Amino acid sequence: MKATRRYAVALGLLVLATLGLLAAPGLASADAHAGATVTAGAPGWADVDRMPSFAADYVLDKDGGLSVTETISYTFDPAAGARHGIFRSIVVRQGVEGRTDVYRYYALSGVSVSSPTGANTQVALVDDGAAVTIKIGSAQVTVSGTQTYVVRYRLANVANPFTDSQTAELYYNVFADDTIPKSRVTVRVAAPAASTEVRCVRGTSGDCQGATAGSPSTFTVTDLGAGEDLTIAARYPLSAFGVLAPDLRQGSTSGAPGSGMSEAVARAATLASLAGGILLPLAAAVGMGVLVATRGRDEWYAGLTPGLTPGPTDRPTDRPTDATGAGPDGIPVRRGRMPTIAVQFTPPAGVQPGLVGTIIDESADTVDVSATVIDLAVRGFLRIEEVKEGMFSRTDWHLVQLAPPAGQTLRPYEVTLLQGIFRDGPEVMLSQLKNHFASTLSSVRDQMYGEVLDRQWFRKSPQTQRAIWRGLGFFLVGAGFVATFAYGTISRGIDRASGLSLPIPSGYVLGGGLVLAGILVVILGARMAAKTAQGSAVLAQSLGFKQYLVTAEANQIRWEEARDVFSRYLPYAIVFGVAKRWASTFQQVAAAAAAAGHVVLMPDWYIYQGALFPDFGSIVDGVDSFSTTAAGTFVSTPGSSGGSAFGGGGGFSGGGGVGGSSSGSW
Repeated sequence: MKATRRYAVALGLLVLATLGLLAAPGLASADAHAGATVTAGAPGWADVDRMPSFAADYVLDKDGGLSVTETISYTFDPAAGARHGIFRSIVVRQGVEGRTDVYRYYALSGVSVSSPTGANTQVALVDDGAAVTIKIGSAQVTVSGTQTYVVRYRLANVANPFTDSQTAELYYNVFADDTIPKSRVTVRVAAPAASTEVRCVRGTSGDCQGATAGSPSTFTVTDLGAGEDLTIAARYPLSAFGVLAPDLRQGSTSGAPGSGMSEAVARAATLASLAGGILLPLAAAVGMGVLVATRGRDEWYAGLTPGLTPGPTDRPTDRPTDATGAGPDGIPVRRGRMPTIAVQFTPPAGVQPGLVGTIIDESADTVDVSATVIDLAVRGFLRIEEVKEGMFSRTDWHLVQLAPPAGQTLRPYEVTLLQGIFRDGPEVMLSQLKNHFASTLSSVRDQMYGEVLDRQWFRKSPQTQRAIWRGLGFFLVGAGFVATFAYGTISRGIDRASGLSLPIPSGYVLGGGLVLAGILVVILGARMAAKTAQGSAVLAQSLGFKQYLVTAEANQIRWEEARDVFSRYLPYAIVFGVAKRWASTFQQVAAAAAAAGHVVLMPDWYIYQGALFPDFGSIVDGVDSFSTTAAGTFVSTPGSSGGSAFGGGGGFSGGGGVGGSSSGSW
């Protein structure tokens, strides 16, 4: 286990180091605009408020830049809880039609905020890739009611030149994907010359009526709904402006995060992502493969027939010289695959059916627990009675606690199981345990794992082993999904800035590698619960006994012993999944006895109500149904209810103008 822990720590450090390389370039990237503090990530915004009014004054200068003053009356919904302020998300990077290698950039600068109503106007800028969010307010100050904010900023290179018609055009999305309803929106646009033509488009309803050309141009809209976009357009003589040209930059058309990086930093980030995506699954495969080969294979006593354990004279000096190690008792052992197993005519001495099920698949399952209930009934600690209230009614079972048989002892997990079943009295219906037995089941399973450890069948609990490796594997898978969805798209811009041409973004490679590494850790980690040589001997005896249950012939079983043999070994047959085959053997025994004038009595620990004269087959059918129902009953817990909420909106921007903004509160 020391090697296991060392490898787990090393693998975790490799993941963190890889993700650290990815974070470093983002911290080192240049500010999106001069004088602004830009941080990566997007805050969680609320969108259940409204704007009584929104008034924007746009001043279009000769260089094509747009100076903006927004006067926002904002009403905070009191039902939404405490708020701190508002935000405005301004598009600064936009795709270029027909181009995938460049994007259009609108440099944001001169951000300032004031409030005539006295609201807190602390400002933080958040670079979200395609947009920069102006976050207004303080986390230490709450705000309520209706507040007024005056937001000022400048966007560069907004105007579009058209040399063929000698016109310049402002084609701008005032709102895009904004979820805040607005009672009244007014926009005034001043420019070096009067506009010659204007147009206003809202949502999907087409042209709005409140557009007037001139100096300034004015646009007025009322009752702009949540998710309803607003686009304005104004044409001017091109001669009124200087040199107009869009600011095109190399990078992603979907927001171009990473475009501010140097090529060397972007290349380092891309290569780190590719290295992590390729090396992590290889490291997981090689490392886990080595661990499974060296630590995850069962031990077997060297030189002994499978199923046998060393006697008092089997000292280390008596063992063959090709043994590969020594067990805790000093007897040489080897690691390897399971050898050929011989038939065993009895179950392992002193090993109850539930423990047989645990050693076989290294898991204390509910079927092992339900088989233990049947075994306790066979041994005389309780009686199981079928209850049917009608032809079409669902079968239930009446469990009756009996006086402990003389000379019988119980293991701790069996005591816990009986106490859990009969906690409210000596009689109980199986259905009454529904939703109340899960905690007892958990305790019983934990004690079963403790039992196999006490008997030194495993050096470490299989349950703990699986939990450790499953936890590490799921962590890697989760990190892979985070890398894929949170970094995959962003990495497109970083990859382009690096100068490397990749068929898929490096972030997807990293995410896929982490997911694959996690899956390998989960799958191979499940094989790390290796048995000791003593445990392997019990396993061989158990599997040998299973062969007997499958191959036993009716003529080998004495009539007078049939009932006891059938009952004693039935719980083991249930664990092995061969109860039907075991019953068919005793059907033949009973038939042969009847032909000779003898009657084979049915078990009295299970009272069958499905037929007037039950036989071994019907008993097994009833027991099998009981076992299945009990397994479902034991794991059941009280149900819970909840709700979900859905929200959304959308609209048509009027043909796809430049820029755009959205709003909300936080």
